[in-house]
Amino acid sequence: MLLFPAIDLKEGKAVRLLQGRMEDSTVYAEDPVIVAKEFEKQGAEYLHMVDLNGAFSGKPMNDETIRRIVGSVSMKIQVGGGIRTMERITELLELGVERVILGTIAVKNPELVAEAARRYGKRVIVGIDAKDGLVAVQGWAETTEMRAVELGKAMKAVGIQTVVFTDISRDGMLQGPNIESTVQMAQETGLSVIASGGISTLDDLRNLQGEAQKGVSIEGAITGKALYSGAFTLQDALEAARGKTSGIGDGYLGQDQEVKES
Repeated sequence: MLLFPAIDLKEGKAVRLLQGRMEDSTVYAEDPVIVAKEFEKQGAEYLHMVDLNGAFSGKPMNDETIRRIVGSVSMKIQVGGGIRTMERITELLELGVERVILGTIAVKNPELVAEAARRYGKRVIVGIDAKDGLVAVQGWAETTEMRAVELGKAMKAVGIQTVVFTDISRDGMLQGPNIESTVQMAQETGLSVIASGGISTLDDLRNLQGEAQKGVSIEGAITGKALYSGAFTLQDALEAARGKTSGIGDGYLGQDQEVKES
């Protein structure tokens, strides 16, 4: 199982939100590049980043920071937050980002998601954020009537293979991930799932890894606040995520799986 340390970007700084509320943000680093370099130094091979300004306003404000991070590390980087046009998808991929994460447009414009999947293949994934099992959009400001699993099925049908699944009620709370819902998403949709939200202990990672060991298609886990607050070290988290099968997840855009624009 892969581990994705997270950097959330707000006005060029690395921050963490509490349950997705912009007004409840804590600045962890003035320069996110330093954070990214430290993650890589400690052994991380993957990085998850969210442009919070883009997610909440639809207007990206952190491209220069993203560009600097991409140019400073060799980690594979996935970025989400306010990506709502094909132009924006292309822009980020051309910046050197490995994968883009589409959120709100999966609900608002599934046709665009389908086109992006056709054009860029595995370099396009979808973020499904849920509150009480229902999909939340617009930076979690709006809850829809659509069940998260149903959105997952719809995304699978248009060619998406991987989703980041976040239980909003757990995000930033250090109360543990919603493993039951994560497993349900994987099993009922056939998607590969990256778990996000609430990871607070090494046992949380071991439990997710255990599900992956049993054959549940959990590609990885994202951890943010637990790392920043010192709940565990990145090295220990990497070990917990890898378990006894460190090769699991090698399908993450391996060299034999490069996707080129058609």
